[in-house]
Amino acid sequence: MEFWQLDSEPVEAHAPRVLRSDDDANRIILLLLPEGESLADHQVHEHALVVVLDGEVLVRAGDEEERLGTHGLVHFEPAERHEVQALSDARLLICLAPWPGAGHPSRAD
Repeated sequence: MEFWQLDSEPVEAHAPRVLRSDDDANRIILLLLPEGESLADHQVHEHALVVVLDGEVLVRAGDEEERLGTHGLVHFEPAERHEVQALSDARLLICLAPWPGAGHPSRAD
């Protein structure tokens, strides 16, 4: 068994912390995104779940836009382009599955 107290786990801005990574399963990342900064428009090969543990973010995908605060959750499909902008200092938990996804550069598919 492994467990984490997500409200007190150490993480610094610009230094995402991988809490767990299992091939063919998932990757779990803790991230601190300072106010005004963003995870600029990008896509990943996996399903992405983003949980707002603290703070507030603006999430954009295509023509959709949503403000999410503490305890907010958003799901992105594989290859869905999206952006996450911190409206205040935001502590995020990101879960990518399956890890690594089809087409990821680390896979030999």
